[in-house]
Amino acid sequence: MRGWLKALCLSLGLCGLTGEIAAAQGHFSGLARADARGSSLHVDEGVAYLNLSLSQPVPWRIRYLADPPRLVADFREVDFRALDFAKLLQGPGVTGFGSLRGGAVADGWSRLVLALDRPRLARLAELKTGQGDGTRALLRLELAEADEASFRLEAARRDPPGWALPVAADLAKPRAPRGSGPLVIMLDPGHGGLDPGAEYGGQTEAGLMLIFARELKEALLRNGFSDVRLTRERDVFVPLETRIALAHGAGADVFISLHADAVTEGVARGATIYTMAAEASDAASAALAERHDRDALMSGVDLTGQDDLIAGILMDMARVETAPRAAALSEDLVQAMSEAGIALHRIPRRSAAFSVLKAPDIPSVLIELGYLSSAGDLQRLNDPKWRANMAGAIVTGLQRWSVRDAAQGVLLRQ
Repeated sequence: MRGWLKALCLSLGLCGLTGEIAAAQGHFSGLARADARGSSLHVDEGVAYLNLSLSQPVPWRIRYLADPPRLVADFREVDFRALDFAKLLQGPGVTGFGSLRGGAVADGWSRLVLALDRPRLARLAELKTGQGDGTRALLRLELAEADEASFRLEAARRDPPGWALPVAADLAKPRAPRGSGPLVIMLDPGHGGLDPGAEYGGQTEAGLMLIFARELKEALLRNGFSDVRLTRERDVFVPLETRIALAHGAGADVFISLHADAVTEGVARGATIYTMAAEASDAASAALAERHDRDALMSGVDLTGQDDLIAGILMDMARVETAPRAAALSEDLVQAMSEAGIALHRIPRRSAAFSVLKAPDIPSVLIELGYLSSAGDLQRLNDPKWRANMAGAIVTGLQRWSVRDAAQGVLLRQ
């Protein structure tokens, strides 16, 4: 890389979007593949060295996030499946680094996130291309220790407009009065991309939920009373805030997030329906909400932004109406699942402060279909007949709720 371009990358935390690296996008097609043989992470005399071997040059950039300190590297586009992240974290001198993750983050983009042991900034960041035809590339990062103030200054740099969130419309799509049109449902398959969610027996929560979300969408559309959208259609990472923004953009009447967690202690099994609450209904609910939000945090997304005073008051006012509607939806879903013979958790209705349920004007629920750590639940999640029965129960619950909710809406308008 030319010296002036490397200096620009280091100063802006933005590489591969201008100059000769960006030109690579026009000369190569398809995914670049990460190569484990030429990739490494080690620490020597206080400096962390990260080398990432790629099958071809791609546009790229690096940036930083605080609380906890993280390095985020974005690429267009890299397949990380050949890398053993756990093995990389066992490199010489590598202690205190929290995690290393990589995967799809948006259409055409991949992300690598390294949770740092302390504030560090790149003293060197370059993509070296091979000799001859230049079909191979090596990303070299040298991360030197930095003081807290300097690191936070770099982490505070703004993303380019529209980088993580969908392009904002001038106005949110207006919602039709309750009961006056098809019920607009936003289904949210949890996790995805570099955030696989719970993992057990070689299967991931993200993969299983995408399968179920597609089947549930088809079941709802066959029933004919709803218009159904998905927050993600493939194995790609979608920030929690973006999922809510997509629901608002679609004018959604209801938001349903789909999950299947795993527990490391004790035994948990059966389906559970969560609604939003500032205080969790129990310690298990609080731990689950913290884990889901931490997964997003470790994937390179900050959830620490606070509403200003006026916005907070307006949202609290909106929730006065929305919270009882979400509770009623939860009741109807649990009843329909029980009637269908679905195995339910011993406490099937719970509440927790899930960030994905925080839309103040959309009744929202999070359905834990089961627990991957339960052999019975995992077997059921892989059974097409069970999934069809569960989808049918959700359709029934939604339809009952929509009829009652529409009737209440008419009374309110009168």
